[in-house]
Amino acid sequence: MHSARNLWVHKTSTSNSLTRWYRIKNPFRVVFNFFVIYSVRYCPSLALKRVLLRATGMKVGASTSIALSATFDIFFPELIEIGENCIIGYNVTVLAHEFLIDEYRTGRVKIGDNVMVGANTTVLAGVTIGDNAQVSAMTLVNKDVLKNAKVGGVPLRSISR
Repeated sequence: MHSARNLWVHKTSTSNSLTRWYRIKNPFRVVFNFFVIYSVRYCPSLALKRVLLRATGMKVGASTSIALSATFDIFFPELIEIGENCIIGYNVTVLAHEFLIDEYRTGRVKIGDNVMVGANTTVLAGVTIGDNAQVSAMTLVNKDVLKNAKVGGVPLRSISR
């Protein structure tokens, strides 16, 4: 485990872990995930988006709304869980992996119930966003967010009205 976030570290024998991605994940599965996730980006039906994302292994709760252009990890979507009644804003990116030079890291992303993630936010691998939290637009979520918290910015910090 990596200490800053809840990540699993996988050492590689190559000088660049991304060059051997096809040894880490089945290429056919990655292609399937890519087409599904990029179709979801432009799909107008919120219900269909939930069904399609579940087909990649993601857990997506009832009544969760995924806005236009939201993108999810194509390598490890099965590590992403979004609770019920959430709003994932326009152009949000949710990652469950990081490729580095001599290692790659994976981590579960858990977004609780009734969470709002604002537009153009990036959620990194290995973080949990607690129930009823609000994440403002243009935020880098690089650590856990407590339930009922209102956070935003780069670096991530608590915000109040």
